[in-house]
Amino acid sequence: MRLLLAIFLPFVVFFTIGRPLTGLFCLILQITLIGWLPAAIWAVYTLSQYNTDKKIEKALGGRS
Repeated sequence: MRLLLAIFLPFVVFFTIGRPLTGLFCLILQITLIGWLPAAIWAVYTLSQYNTDKKIEKALGGRS
């Protein structure tokens, strides 16, 4: 679901993962037609990193 948001409404993804200031910056970038594509790519990349970080935390949480 977040992946679809990252493609169509990139700024919303940053709010859902707890990065509101980045979300505001992304919204400003997305407002311009030229900036929408970089904003979508940025949101997909950040979402991927967020998911990876959660998996690492889960794996390390079981060891300690």
